[in-house]
Amino acid sequence: MSPKLMVDPSKKWSGPTRPYDLVKEIVVAFVAVALLAGGLAFLFSSPDDPAVTLKSWALTNSADFAVTATGELAGTTTSAGYGAPYNTAAKGQHFGFIKLQDWAGVRIPIDPANDFVVKPLLMMNDSAASSAVAEWSSANADQQSTWATAYADALSKAEGKDSVADPSGTFGPVPQMVASLLTMAKSGALDGALITSDTPLPTDFTKSLLFLGDSEGYFADLASKQHLSGDQWGVMNETGSWPGQSWLWLFSFWYQIDPFKSSDNADTIVMLLMGVLTLGLMLLPFIPLLRRIPYAIPVHRLIWRDWYRKQDK
Repeated sequence: MSPKLMVDPSKKWSGPTRPYDLVKEIVVAFVAVALLAGGLAFLFSSPDDPAVTLKSWALTNSADFAVTATGELAGTTTSAGYGAPYNTAAKGQHFGFIKLQDWAGVRIPIDPANDFVVKPLLMMNDSAASSAVAEWSSANADQQSTWATAYADALSKAEGKDSVADPSGTFGPVPQMVASLLTMAKSGALDGALITSDTPLPTDFTKSLLFLGDSEGYFADLASKQHLSGDQWGVMNETGSWPGQSWLWLFSFWYQIDPFKSSDNADTIVMLLMGVLTLGLMLLPFIPLLRRIPYAIPVHRLIWRDWYRKQDK
């Protein structure tokens, strides 16, 4: 540094002075920022979309609700075959010998047929629903699967209907169970039943979210319209076209390309890959070849060119 620029801090300032109202500046700055923030929030605030509930699902797309509920009874939904931490229906994602999902085990035991359909119906004060559940519970697993699978096939061919006639009794108690559950959902009672069935505090939405997530119509359509599905970089979006967690772009990026996007183990592979990249960044100063990159490509000298220019004089 040039001697001319050096100032002895121990000497009293003898140059010109002027009064300075720090309190006034703080007040003016606070008011200006508050008005600016309030105005921008009023004009461009994030959307306040209503919550997605089982009631809104049943009222909006009852056919999809009926199909999903039947799938829960048949054991063909995503939740029914997910594996840990909900059940043992699958081993879960893995990468070589790394099987994090399997190692963690079942921590939140959920049986979709019983937890999403049978138990809520037992809370209804409805004789038809109780009789249907009693018939279902008295049958063996093979018979239950036969009833539910046959009704699921019939609904898939019904072109948007939420019920199908069964004059020959092929579907057993399943049509009545699904119809009663649909009625319960439309009233809003099912939302409460799935939240408070195991705890007095209405804070655990796991079951409701899993049930909604099994929908291949209503819920999937909502996600697509709000640009939140996996192939729309949804992990870094707010609802609609609003930008969200932009720092997650690197995680989301891998899901858009092969082999990740076509792999059943994408979550585990991407997590491990990001772990390796993060570890590499942390250990950059200790990796012989990588730590020489700033010397070979001195981008930092371009950024701090003013400082280096003074040092070179």
